[in-house]
Amino acid sequence: MTDPLSASTLPTLRPLYRAEQVRELDRRTIAGGIEGFALMQRAATAAWQSLKARWPGVKRLTVLCGGGNNGGDGHVLAALAAVTGVAVQRIVLKGPEELQGDAARAAEMASAAGVGLEPWRQGLTFTGEVVVDALLGTGLGGEVRGAMREAIEAINACGRPVLAIDIPSGLAADSGAELGVAVRADRTVTFIGDKLGLHTGRAPALTGEVHFRALGVDATAHRDLVPAAHLLDEALIPALLPPRARDAHKGTMGHVLVLGGAPGFGGAALLASEAAGRLGAGKVSLATAPEHVTASLVRRPEVMVHAMRGATDLGALPEAADVLVVGPGLGQGAWGQGMLQAALAARRPLVVDADGLNLLATQWPSERRDDWVLTPHPGEAARLLGVSAAEVEADRPAAATELQRRRGGVVVLKGAGSLVATAEGLAVCPYGNPGMASGGMGDALSGMLGALLAQGLPLTLATRLGVVVHARAADEAARDAGERGLLAGDLASYARTLINPDVTSRNWGQGSER
Repeated sequence: MTDPLSASTLPTLRPLYRAEQVRELDRRTIAGGIEGFALMQRAATAAWQSLKARWPGVKRLTVLCGGGNNGGDGHVLAALAAVTGVAVQRIVLKGPEELQGDAARAAEMASAAGVGLEPWRQGLTFTGEVVVDALLGTGLGGEVRGAMREAIEAINACGRPVLAIDIPSGLAADSGAELGVAVRADRTVTFIGDKLGLHTGRAPALTGEVHFRALGVDATAHRDLVPAAHLLDEALIPALLPPRARDAHKGTMGHVLVLGGAPGFGGAALLASEAAGRLGAGKVSLATAPEHVTASLVRRPEVMVHAMRGATDLGALPEAADVLVVGPGLGQGAWGQGMLQAALAARRPLVVDADGLNLLATQWPSERRDDWVLTPHPGEAARLLGVSAAEVEADRPAAATELQRRRGGVVVLKGAGSLVATAEGLAVCPYGNPGMASGGMGDALSGMLGALLAQGLPLTLATRLGVVVHARAADEAARDAGERGLLAGDLASYARTLINPDVTSRNWGQGSER
C-alpha cells in the first residue's frame, strides 16, 4: 500500500491540555500585554455568541456565578445579555463584596448594566429560558460540597437547556471524572486551550456540544507546553487509506489470523474475522474450536477456518500470518491459555482483547512488547493494573498511560472517549455513541485493528485509525436506525463504506477521462 507518512497528508489533530497548562497560557497571554479583564471579556463574548447561536430566540436568562474567574465570565455574559434587552436573573454563590480582581470588576460591570443580583438559596426558582453555568472553573480538585453542590443539583433538576462556561461545574478538567456531582450541559464553550477532561470518561454525558474558542491565543506556539493528548479526527481515514494501486492483490493486503472461539464461545471470533475482512485484509484465517467451523463457513465462507482441538493443532499457521488477533471468545481455560502462549511465541504483531487480556493479567503479569495493541475495557484494564474499575474510571488518562508504560506497545482504553496510549502520548476518540453498549463491539474493533496492521500501517497510526473507523461506523449505523438495538455485526458493512475513498477523487492516470 502507499506509505501515508511519505505523502505528508496527515491531518493536524487538535491538541488537548491539562488545566494547569491552560492557566499557564492564560498567565503568559496576560504577561504578553493583554489585560486579564480584556481576556475575560473575550471569553464572555464568545460564550454569549455561542448561546445566541444555539438558542437565538432567548428572552430570559438565568446565570449562576461562582467566586472565581469562571464566575467573572458569567457576570460579564449577564451584562452583555442585558444590554441586548434580555431579562437576566443573576444568582451568585459569592456576593460582590467577597470577590477580588477581575471577578469583582466583572460583577460591577453586570450591576452597572442594570442586572439584578440574588444570593443563592435552596428552592430558588429559575426564571430563565436558558441557564448559564458559571459556578466552577477548571481548578476544582475535590468533591463538590455544600451550597455549590445544591446549586448544581438545582441546575440539573430545572428542566431548562444549559450552557456551561469553560467546563461543566463538577467535571474534572484533567481526567473527565465527575467529582461527586456535575452540571449536565447542552453546550460547553471552552477557551484558550481545549481540555483533555472534556472528551473522555463522564464528559461525553455532561458537556453536550463542545465549542472551543482560542480567544486569539495560539497554544501551539508555546512549544514547551506539550499537549496532554490530541483529539482524533475522521480526516485520518482518507489520509491513511488512499486508493489502492491498480495491480494490488490479496498477497499484498496482508494476512490476519484470529485465534479465538473456545468451545461454546464461537461468536466473538466470527465477528472479529468478518471485521478484519471488511477492513481490507487480503486473507483472513480463523483458528477456532471444531464445533464452530460450520457456523464460520455459513456466516463468512471467505474466512479460512481451521478446527483447533488445542494449540498443538496450530502448526505453522501463526508464522504464515502477518498479524495475530487473539482473545475474542478465547476463554481462560487450557484451550485459551495454549492459544495465547502460541501467539506470544510466534513473534508476530498482536492485537490482544477480551480473555487474552485477562490471561495476561493472571498468567503473564510481566509480559511487555512493543509490537502489540492491547484493547481493554475499564474492567480488563483494572485487572492488568491490579486496581479497581472505579479507580480506572476516576482517571482514565492516567490509567491508560500507566498501562502502556508497563506493557509497551499501544493501549486502547475503551469506553466513552476511548483513549489511545502510546509511548509518545495520548489520543482521544470523539466519536461513538451509547448504542455501542452491547456485546461484541470490542471483538469487531480487534478484527479491524488486525486488518489495518496487516495492510502495513504502523502500530500507532493503525490503532488510531481503527478506533476512529470503529466509532464512526457505529455512528453511521445509529444515524440510519437508532442507537437501541445496534449490534456489533452491523459495524462491518458501515466500516467498509467509510474506508473506501470517493471514486471521483481517484487518480486514474494521465489522459484518463473516466
